[in-house]
Amino acid sequence: MPENTNKYVTAVGRRKTASARVKLTPADKMSVTVNGIDAKDYFNTAAREAVTTEAFRVDEWKNNYEVQARVTGGGKSAQAIAVRHAISRALTEAEEGSRPALKAAGFLKRDPRAVERKKPGLRKARKAPQWSKR
Repeated sequence: MPENTNKYVTAVGRRKTASARVKLTPADKMSVTVNGIDAKDYFNTAAREAVTTEAFRVDEWKNNYEVQARVTGGGKSAQAIAVRHAISRALTEAEEGSRPALKAAGFLKRDPRAVERKKPGLRKARKAPQWSKR
């Protein structure tokens, strides 16, 4: 563990309209809190909660961290992926040599997919009104 345990690393992660600011602090025991609530209670499904800590399971880190996340916008799944993105970015600064493993897993790349806008004259982004030849 680093000499000064008060040092922390911050990072921002995004997915769709969700944005997460993460503060990574070295600690004795691993803990993840999102908007002041434990991640298990906030995301309320094991799958979403597992997504948030996925970055730590890519390569077995020797250090434990306390993760504090502030998340706004989007749905719960997008928020979970935004937290993972932010944790991955913070780990690259906190852990030496963590970048190649996280990059290979695809956790450092922001997912560019977003909702396509609705176009005028159409019902939705691509759905056109029914068309009759005669």
